[in-house]
Amino acid sequence: MIDFNFENIDPIELDFDRISDWISQIVSRETKSLGDLTYIFCDDEYILDVNRQYLDHDYYTDIITFDYSEGGVVSGDLFISLDTVRSNSELFSTPFLQELHRVIIHGVLHLCGYKDKSEEDERLMREKENEALRFINMV
Repeated sequence: MIDFNFENIDPIELDFDRISDWISQIVSRETKSLGDLTYIFCDDEYILDVNRQYLDHDYYTDIITFDYSEGGVVSGDLFISLDTVRSNSELFSTPFLQELHRVIIHGVLHLCGYKDKSEEDERLMREKENEALRFINMV
């Protein structure tokens, strides 16, 4: 099951059914099963508080993913700062919705086991994100 919540911001209009179907498709393509995912869309201050409280990091970020996956079942809580997504979409000259989809699936890919700390891992993560983004248009 996938839940979508909003903290410290007004809800935005998204096609949550379509996004859920897309996420399910990507998880399945990674030969995993979908467990429980909770997306918490928030503002910069909220994600900064989460970063400080749970990770001892003192900086803004676009996504924080808490992984509760076990075996081949993908589960977790994903906090996404819409403020940072919006800033990044402007910085990278990409549409907001495309950047949001990238961040949404980035967290799922982490839950599927992909990392992004090394250059090679980051390259693979970008390839997987781009591949997944092509599928959002087919759902």
